[in-house]
Amino acid sequence: MVMDKLSNSLQDALKKLVGAGRIDERTVNDVVKDIQRALLQSDVNVKMVMQLSKSIKERALDEDVPQGMNPREHVIRIVYEELMKIVGEGTDIPLKPQKIMMIGLQGSGKTTTTAKLARYFQRKGLKPAVVCADTFRPGAYQQLKTLCESLNVAFYGEEGNPDAVGIVERGLAEIDKYDVKIIDTAGRHSLESDLIDEMERIHAISSPDYKLLVLDAGIGQQASEQAKAFNDSVGISGVVISKLDGTAKGGGAMSAVAATDSSIAFIGVGETPQDLEKFEADRFISRLLGMGDLRSLMEKAEESLSEDELDVESMMKGKFTLKDMYKQLEAMNKMGPMKQIMQMLPLGGMGMKVSDEDYEVTGQKMAQYKTLMDSMTEEEMTNPRIIGSSRIKRISIGAGSNPETVRELLKYHKQMQNAMKGMRGGKFNMKKMMKKMGM
Repeated sequence: MVMDKLSNSLQDALKKLVGAGRIDERTVNDVVKDIQRALLQSDVNVKMVMQLSKSIKERALDEDVPQGMNPREHVIRIVYEELMKIVGEGTDIPLKPQKIMMIGLQGSGKTTTTAKLARYFQRKGLKPAVVCADTFRPGAYQQLKTLCESLNVAFYGEEGNPDAVGIVERGLAEIDKYDVKIIDTAGRHSLESDLIDEMERIHAISSPDYKLLVLDAGIGQQASEQAKAFNDSVGISGVVISKLDGTAKGGGAMSAVAATDSSIAFIGVGETPQDLEKFEADRFISRLLGMGDLRSLMEKAEESLSEDELDVESMMKGKFTLKDMYKQLEAMNKMGPMKQIMQMLPLGGMGMKVSDEDYEVTGQKMAQYKTLMDSMTEEEMTNPRIIGSSRIKRISIGAGSNPETVRELLKYHKQMQNAMKGMRGGKFNMKKMMKKMGM
């Protein structure tokens, strides 16, 4: 999950509101302190955190509760809106022919992000091409070439040639027929004068429509200084935060965007070429708070699956038979890791959490489960509640397995079913809350 620790901490803070007998000043103060602690531990800028805390307190205690909301929902909405102010609206990179210049320090994940960005446009129906102008880092040419070849993306580079500016000039002429031209520039361990000079010369000769700064999510408070220096040099159109899935931090890079006149354009949420998401603040904050991100889930499904592969209506209702579970797990595996998919569903805000172990169903385990289900009757597949100890023994013998694996399958099915049902109701209806926030 993107920023797991921060997400869990924020959700725990909101649970205090859900469980409170009444919303008074003491309750608001407790919740704000928890939010402060969570944001500071995630390296969010201290001034931003203090301003957010002040705004939440003042609004929660002074604003009238809107018609149709209860006080708990009102405070949660305030938290949502104030967090939105921290991350900003997001930079919109349009789906049209354009030139994009990628910049950042060495180790930021810039080259991998370049390939991911090409794949993003490719998925959207455009024809991308990449120019490798990183002549500084050994292996950069081969890495980017290999990534592009694996994605069937056009690539231009000149291995061993140190003339980055000349490579860009010749490369852009070579890939002129392509829709989206992406230039991967060199990085350094620090912002040295030769790096800045090379960036400015490439910028002058290529006239890019967008300049995207790649920041490592784990960089912390140093991010602001870096962002400002790059912005002063060539001007930043948007920021890409890489490796946001692999760090407990990330807040430093996110709040560093304030040091430029831009905002976040994309976030890296995994290691595969598919794991680059367009940044949309409302969806991002919704996921952090456990409200899910159903729009992104639907978009991901549309890109990855045929219409009959994922029964979204059944999934939303939580009406899972064993047959449904297997079919849907198999379909969702095409969309990406199960954990990413499940965290687009509004579970956390309900207090419904699924452990890492529950997310992980390996191919071997799936094969075991399928064999077990082949050993079940149609009635058992449709209504797993009738499966008692005698049936478990019969199923395990028929599948050449053991009773414990059958119980494991039934337990997993129940956990997934309960998690999905968490979207629908309970004392605090998160779906209703999302609707009230216009999400």
